[in-house]
Amino acid sequence: MKIRLATPEDVPQLIELDRASSTAAHWSAEQYRDLFRSDSATPRLLLLAEELDGNVVGFLVGQHVRPEWELENIVVSAPERRKGIGNALLQALLEAVRQACGEAVLLEVRESNECARCFYSRAGFQQSGRRKAYYSNPLEDAVLYRLSLR
Repeated sequence: MKIRLATPEDVPQLIELDRASSTAAHWSAEQYRDLFRSDSATPRLLLLAEELDGNVVGFLVGQHVRPEWELENIVVSAPERRKGIGNALLQALLEAVRQACGEAVLLEVRESNECARCFYSRAGFQQSGRRKAYYSNPLEDAVLYRLSLR
């Protein structure tokens, strides 16, 4: 498996992974294509986890809002979970943040998503707040996390 930058040609595979994951932030094809626009006011980083045969098994979207970054979406295909792919994607993001002299990485996750919450805690993120009734279908709080890099 390798981690690489995504290209616009990867959008169909991103959507396929996105739709197969109940906990992913479900974006439209246009929203994914917009990630590649060079005139965006907030730079984004889109990383892929790709098997040697070219099959995409995971992806991560990070947004740079100086001096911090936000982890907007991370998805790993169900059969490939618990194999270190999510961690490899996260570590690649953290390395990019460090190289860009970022101060912290922020994220939010559904309160009920215990697997993700444990994953982020193990990676060193600390709970930093809550957004009441942030998610819909079902209505649920978002738990905020922060990882300081300084």
